[in-house]
Amino acid sequence: MYEKKNRQSQKQIQFVALDDLVPKDHILRAIDEAIDFSFIYDEVEGMYSTSQKGNLGVDPVSLFKIVFIQYLFGIRSMRQTIREIDVNVAYRWFIGYGLMESVPHFTTFGKNYKRRFEGTDIFERVFYRILDEAQKAGFVDTSAIFIDGTHIKANANRNKKERVKVDQTIKNYQQELEKEIDADRKKHGKKPTKKGPKPPSGKSICKSKTDPESGLFVKGEHERCFAYVANTACDKNNFILDFVVGAGNIHDSQMFHGVYKKLDKYNDTNEVVAVDAGYKTPAIMREIIKNGKIPSVPYKRPMTKQGFFRKYEYVYDEYYDCMICPANQVLKYSTTNKEGYREYKSDAKTCKNCSLLSQCTNSKNCVKVITSHVWSKYMELAEEYRYVPKYRDIYKLRSQTIERVFADAKEKHAMRYTRMSGLEKIKLQVTLTFACMNLKKLAMWKKKKRKLPSAVSSFLTFLMKKFILRLNFVDKYDESTCCG
Repeated sequence: MYEKKNRQSQKQIQFVALDDLVPKDHILRAIDEAIDFSFIYDEVEGMYSTSQKGNLGVDPVSLFKIVFIQYLFGIRSMRQTIREIDVNVAYRWFIGYGLMESVPHFTTFGKNYKRRFEGTDIFERVFYRILDEAQKAGFVDTSAIFIDGTHIKANANRNKKERVKVDQTIKNYQQELEKEIDADRKKHGKKPTKKGPKPPSGKSICKSKTDPESGLFVKGEHERCFAYVANTACDKNNFILDFVVGAGNIHDSQMFHGVYKKLDKYNDTNEVVAVDAGYKTPAIMREIIKNGKIPSVPYKRPMTKQGFFRKYEYVYDEYYDCMICPANQVLKYSTTNKEGYREYKSDAKTCKNCSLLSQCTNSKNCVKVITSHVWSKYMELAEEYRYVPKYRDIYKLRSQTIERVFADAKEKHAMRYTRMSGLEKIKLQVTLTFACMNLKKLAMWKKKKRKLPSAVSSFLTFLMKKFILRLNFVDKYDESTCCG
């Protein structure tokens, strides 16, 4: 048997409060209790007119909450977000609108962004305010910081492109490297490298005609697309600490300095910086170690052709400053080049008749060249730390921390692709996505914290149980004595 549903009840008038229609365990209730959104009024101060003339604007708290809904639930556009808010009572309750009240038009946020927020850092301030709330609650653990990059596919046709020549960017550590090179050359009796104006040099890249600020991202042999990259840092509890956004053709190691510099405020609490093999360069290892931190890095396979001796099979003699090859022949120091690499070269006459020449080099002049960076000692230190169990275990946490952050951002918050164009708009998307991810985690952790009993109450409960058990034991003992 079943009861046939009569839809006439849907036409009945009922007296209900909007608050009663929102489930008590809804995520938006936890978010609303986790943080006081009135701080947004202070952030937008000076961006709104104080004149009483004309129509009143949308409440900035409601406006920001609309955007939060879009990025919290991974809704693809603002137009779709407004449609969802119009029919979802929980969304209406969250932004402070009544059941029959008209919600703002989908163009409202775009117009406010263009007229008030564009060119300001208000979204970054909102991101840091949410992160500060998590720190005050004691949820952020920066003893180990995890850094990695993820690509966001641009809203650009990969077939609409052109070849352009661009200037090569100067490395941020170039001046320090040049000093080290000159000191090393002087130590070996060589003249300093020539200073003065450098000839203009550039490289040819593919530039999108649809979104010129994106970069061509090449993954493997087949996957090519225009994208942006977000280099991100998170803590052990998956709270996002900071990030830097750039074109997709910029290597992670080139963006490391930008994101690592933003983490200076965590120097007192941070001990370990975990990065993947893409960041394992002499300059990055030097920057981390000189800052008093421990780099946690993986094993990096030697990039040597198959059938040839690996670099570690050539032994460095520190006393004589030379390299010894597998055939026990000496490779003498030759020079220190402008890239910061010491060059050790073999004797062509000796190598010409060597039985291991085919496994050593293919050069026509039969000279084997081994290079060693002037900052190679920092790479050796990082390699030693890799064998320490504590730091090795921290690196293994990457799959649960920074990789999980990227997976959630793409699967749950629609960060795999972007519908926007231009670097500034992508920064806006990444900022709001990461702010909402931190906000969601903050709300859930605060909710769990409220459910958990405090340490004092737990101890008192434990003592009470022990006391009751003791009384029961005494009563049973008295009864047995009387009966006896």
